[in-house]
Amino acid sequence: MNLTSITGDFPYRMAFAGGWIDQPFVSRLNPEPPGSMVVVGLEPFTRFMDRCGMATGTRKVALRLWGGGIPDGDPAARVRELYREENRGLADPSGSQDMIGLILPGVNRLDYDAAHEGGVFPRHIESNRDPAVADWIERVIHMVPVAPRPPGYSPLDRKNLDPEWIRRLGRSGRDCFDAIVARDAAALGASMNECMRCWEALLPGTVRHPTLAADLPAILLAYQDRHAGAMYSGCGGGYLYVVSEKPVDGGFRVRVRR
Repeated sequence: MNLTSITGDFPYRMAFAGGWIDQPFVSRLNPEPPGSMVVVGLEPFTRFMDRCGMATGTRKVALRLWGGGIPDGDPAARVRELYREENRGLADPSGSQDMIGLILPGVNRLDYDAAHEGGVFPRHIESNRDPAVADWIERVIHMVPVAPRPPGYSPLDRKNLDPEWIRRLGRSGRDCFDAIVARDAAALGASMNECMRCWEALLPGTVRHPTLAADLPAILLAYQDRHAGAMYSGCGGGYLYVVSEKPVDGGFRVRVRR
């Protein structure tokens, strides 16, 4: 039996450095807009766990809405259609990076500015569809399963929205994209490490919370010490993205959507 007959034949996505800058409550305090984050489209080569920062909730909405693959037509229109469907009636809407990451193939830098559509959608998207870049990502990115977000968890219990840290967060996404295009593993790892510093400073609950059983900071540091860099796939853990030219204990490689 083909796995997609169970999981659905629809892409997944990875979100790299800069995550949270797609939320207007963050981007509106950025003193150096636009701030950037990076998403990478993935083939549905495995079943990713729910509540792990892999946009599985948005993906389920897409499968319900479209019943399979991405419909033909303008990708930007599909992004907005999916955004409206998922966030209908929600007080705390999910960020548009989830929809963009699922719909666009390759590597995409999303530039968010609160002065543009309230920061809901990016002012600009810089895309890279170079097969050599996709091949490189598949060699150096390793995913280590850690733990899904537990029931009752919220990363927003504490907010320390310091503009300087928000500036650094948005800069980490730009540095991340530049490193990927240049195929520079050291720079990619550095951008991910910087993003995790920003997350912990701005929203401490992303890595430290009473509901979290795993010691996320200690696990992160163990991999950062041994490899070029690492960051979590989402708040509360999920998977650990590890940048390494060598095999990573407990890790598996990804398959980029071209």
